Amino acid sequence: MRLKLQTMRAALVAIAVGSAATGLGACSGPSGNVSFVESANGPQPFPTSYRTDLLAFLRTYLNDPVGVRGASLAEPVQRSVGGNMRYVACVRYAAKDFNGRYAPVQERGIAFVDGRLDRVVDNSAEICAGATYQPFPEMEKMTR
Repeated sequence: MRLKLQTMRAALVAIAVGSAATGLGACSGPSGNVSFVESANGPQPFPTSYRTDLLAFLRTYLNDPVGVRGASLAEPVQRSVGGNMRYVACVRYAAKDFNGRYAPVQERGIAFVDGRLDRVVDNSAEICAGATYQPFPEMEKMTR
């Protein structure tokens, strides 16, 4: 009876771990970028709620979303991301690290598919080159 119970527990743990790994695998794209949608065909609509979507995402993406400094945002423009035309908004900010100290200014490209936030492009130097940034005070006012 005890062996049967241990076997059942092991099977349940294996199923849970496999399900979690499958679910997480859908959230990371090549090179570790966060990705929710792999592909979409056809012309892409402008992401009309990009500011709201971006704030909601950054609230969970940042280790500590409170007290972000120097936040600025560039309106979405079309760029090639992974060989597909996507709207990309670029954001710059200084946020607190794990120790509560401010990290250097970060720049991230945020790609949208079908008008919704799709992925964060960590290596955004090329994709955000020439971006015209404007203050993004809503990001500096984020709470947990």
